[in-house]
Amino acid sequence: MNDKRILYVSSEVVPYLAENEVSLHSYELPKMINEVGGQIRIFMPRYGNINERRHQLHEVIRLSGMNLVVNDMDMPLIIKVASIPKERIQVYFIDNDEYFKRKATFSDEEGVLYPDNDERAIFFAKGVVETVKKLNWVPDIIHVHGWLASLLPVYLKHYYKDEGIFEDTKIITSVYATDFEGALDKEMITKLAYDNLPESAISIYKEPVFNNLMKATIDHSDGIIIASNDLSSDLTKYIETSKKPFLPFTPKEMFKEAYLEFLKNKVE
Repeated sequence: MNDKRILYVSSEVVPYLAENEVSLHSYELPKMINEVGGQIRIFMPRYGNINERRHQLHEVIRLSGMNLVVNDMDMPLIIKVASIPKERIQVYFIDNDEYFKRKATFSDEEGVLYPDNDERAIFFAKGVVETVKKLNWVPDIIHVHGWLASLLPVYLKHYYKDEGIFEDTKIITSVYATDFEGALDKEMITKLAYDNLPESAISIYKEPVFNNLMKATIDHSDGIIIASNDLSSDLTKYIETSKKPFLPFTPKEMFKEAYLEFLKNKVE
């Protein structure tokens, strides 16, 4: 992994959000790669419940200022950055007042999913790619965590398919049992079609439930990691029959060796 560039794109990362399976993995894996000589960047949304002062976030003016189009609307992109204490790992935050200023992550105080979560996911995916292009930091591997980040592989394989800098980049997705109840906006497929994503790639979003989001991500990834011991049988079977290289669920004490082996021999 020496000097290998790995971009971690996650919906949640500690210490910026509460500990759960997704946020812990999204911190522990970059830390692990950093310790063995890899070059690391992390991207996540800048939710309104992240304390900017405590975590010393600051806006990167030279990266901010772009507008991203989501469903025919121009949405300003703001980029903020911070460093994880003691780890020398930079975290980039994708921000927009309309989508991420609210004081929660995915749902309101009643537990109801935000109706624009689909647009937030589109904005996040585009924001990550556009920022990486501006940084001119070409990752060898992109590792995706969490359903809000799940559109990134789809957009990279289609919307950004002619971007030469990602020509040799491999995409890995960790699939978690952490899901959501119900479905995203039923017009999600229309919003994806606005970006000229092919019907064959987005037809599954006609029913934008958690399992379908993850199946589309699996279809557009180069390798899969089963990150939860209690992943549904539906998704487990889908991964096992996908013909994609995959790492079965591995206990924490054995994961480092298995993960490094997977990156080296199954994905490169």
